[in-house]
Amino acid sequence: MPAWMYMSRCFRGFGLAIGIVVAAFAGGAPAAAQNAVPATPAPNTTVERSAKGPTAKAIQIGVYLNVQPDCTSGTLPAIRLVAPPANGTVTLKRGKVTATNYKQCLALEVPGFIAFYQSKPDFVGTDMAIIEVKYPQGRTELQRITINVGTGPGGQKI
Repeated sequence: MPAWMYMSRCFRGFGLAIGIVVAAFAGGAPAAAQNAVPATPAPNTTVERSAKGPTAKAIQIGVYLNVQPDCTSGTLPAIRLVAPPANGTVTLKRGKVTATNYKQCLALEVPGFIAFYQSKPDFVGTDMAIIEVKYPQGRTELQRITINVGTGPGGQKI
């Protein structure tokens, strides 16, 4: 059964900090293991993340993709909003993600989901959302994202 790995990386591009959550396919198991009875799914894990940005503007809170060992895209994870923010909205858009020098990939461009938070027009303070990410092969991750709104320059901190 293939193994899935989680990696969180932050890099800057187009003036915004971009956080990437990558589910990378780690390769196949030996033939004997492929015919074995599947193991029980890994328990849910919870990840604490934060982002900050201006009031009433789109703040990027996550990027979700799947990079295979041959630097191509695998199946994208399923994303669900478990707990919506009290003072804004979360939207998900599909886009292309480019990266260089990621693991064995010198350059890649793969599809991904990008999550954004936008506060109510008059809100300043801290808001929170919980996003569930279901990766291929059954691993589920809950991301508890704290968003600081109207408190300095924008960007994402992982």
